Amino acid sequence: MAYSTISKPSLHFNTKLYTGNGGTQSITGVGFQPDWVWFKSRTTTNNHALFDAVRGATKWIESNSTSVEQTYAGGLTSFDSDGFSVGNGSDVNLNSSSQVAWNWKAGGAGSTNTDGSQSATVSVNTTAGFSIVKFVNNQSYTTNTFGHGLGAVPKVIIMRSLDSAYNWDVHHHKVAIDKRLKINDSSGESSSTYMNSTSPTNQVFTVKSDEFDTNDDCIAYCFAEKKGYSKFGSYTGNASTNGPFIYTGFKPAWVLQKNYTSGSSNDWTLADNKRPGYNEINKRMVPNNSSVEATNNQIDFVSNGFKIRGSETNANGSGQTYVYLAFAEEPLVANVGASIPATAE
Repeated sequence: MAYSTISKPSLHFNTKLYTGNGGTQSITGVGFQPDWVWFKSRTTTNNHALFDAVRGATKWIESNSTSVEQTYAGGLTSFDSDGFSVGNGSDVNLNSSSQVAWNWKAGGAGSTNTDGSQSATVSVNTTAGFSIVKFVNNQSYTTNTFGHGLGAVPKVIIMRSLDSAYNWDVHHHKVAIDKRLKINDSSGESSSTYMNSTSPTNQVFTVKSDEFDTNDDCIAYCFAEKKGYSKFGSYTGNASTNGPFIYTGFKPAWVLQKNYTSGSSNDWTLADNKRPGYNEINKRMVPNNSSVEATNNQIDFVSNGFKIRGSETNANGSGQTYVYLAFAEEPLVANVGASIPATAE
């Protein structure tokens, strides 16, 4: 049996639910100081709001649009030791709104990394396989490489320009390197050479310089797999409510999935272990639009993976291909000498 490299996943990723108050408030109980926080109102059609410690508090981007980075004084105002503080912005703290915040731990504000042809600011958590990379696009060269700090090959990279209204680019190792997905868009895979058809290495990733405007600030979120904590894979749908089972080696806390079949048009779907936290009615969000939380179940979380329950094409179309990102609530077995199996619900 495979043992987890992380015995307590909630020290690196955690979902936090809270109720907006329309003023200011500090949210605690995350369990660590987060470095990437992704917000969404569950009950209103406000935008997804993403903040990270490298860009700094109040610097806001949206997963559901191509809008450039904005300074959002009413958004996340600080990254705190056990959570975060928010202002009066409707996307993060609308009065009486049920809110969700997904939190990842990186390495604080970051430091200069010179592993690539161009330097970058990198905040990294090598234990959990997560880094935040801020870089400047230099069009003096055909391609640029940037260090990610993980010491392992990232299997997922989510990036975008902060200064120009371009789509998000998503590299997933199960999708061909000359293809891309767009987290702000429902389309399937499409041809792109934004990474110059060059797979990332254990030190750097490549960006074709004409992908972004000259001297654009850009941000990338990079993920390497860690046994018992994260898994980034693919599966094929069968259009049945008795859908495929996907083995991850842990009980999931968070699963993001996308139909990447070429020519398809299906939303990204996101489920977590807090909304409501038990099977048969797991609720989903849609990162590529501002819709409210959907209540029809498509996924069950079990001790060693997840089971697809819906027959909709955004999660389980017949013969359709899907990629996913999954993070753990509990490893299947915590570590050598501490054989603690996760529980199913």
